[in-house]
Amino acid sequence: MTRFKLRSSTLSAVVFLALSSVTAISAHADQLSDIKKAGVIKVATFDSNPPFGSVDAKTHDIVGYDVDFAKALAKSLGVKLQLVTTNPANRIPLLQSGKADVIVADITITPERAQVIDFSVPYFVTGQQFLVPANSPAKLDAYATARIGAVKGTTGEQELHHRFPQSRVLSYDDIPLALSALRNGNVQAITQDSTILAGLLDGAPDKAKYKVLPELLSKEEIGVGVKKGEGALLKAVNDALLTLEKNGQAVSIYNTWFGPQTKSPQPRLFKIAAK
Repeated sequence: MTRFKLRSSTLSAVVFLALSSVTAISAHADQLSDIKKAGVIKVATFDSNPPFGSVDAKTHDIVGYDVDFAKALAKSLGVKLQLVTTNPANRIPLLQSGKADVIVADITITPERAQVIDFSVPYFVTGQQFLVPANSPAKLDAYATARIGAVKGTTGEQELHHRFPQSRVLSYDDIPLALSALRNGNVQAITQDSTILAGLLDGAPDKAKYKVLPELLSKEEIGVGVKKGEGALLKAVNDALLTLEKNGQAVSIYNTWFGPQTKSPQPRLFKIAAK
């Protein structure tokens, strides 16, 4: 009799735990389903980081390479697009707080970031370079003890501390502020993705006073950031990116911002591919 009671109690406990697990699983919302139910996807992107994202002076709309990919992603999911403006330091907090569903804001895939968010396949590949006054040294090592400007929360900022530990790294909220520091002589160089530096110089009236050093500080693979554990959403993002590559739209978007007809053309040396 006692043995039977113990077994019944054990069985009841197992059933209770199983039901609790089911309840917990069902309580965990599938973000992709939530996005489709709401009919909108909130995408964190830049508004002061050309050519990835900036405000068009005529239309006052946010435009750029990242914005075009955000639009294509929303179309693929069959939902409307809501852009959430951000800066490099605030991208991941926006995602983790639920204020953004995904990050499409020139965010480099790194092992450290991959511990807290998931990444899509890369949809852009670039490298960190230096922008310096035209009469400055042409080799990176010449800046080992220099004052160097970088944008807060970027891999360029991190790489400077690693590569040039004796330099003085000054951090800024965005790349236009870093350029102002270079103009004022507060720093001797600034670093950012090569394509962003090219876009920055395009709109600079004094661009003849500066040069981009050819040597790369680091190679960068850019991906879409997704909250940890959202496998369905991550797969949908990857499928959309691979489709954009296959149907030629990814190349078209690239050419719009970096192609031969742009002020600072950059050859496309990558393809979006599954890993």
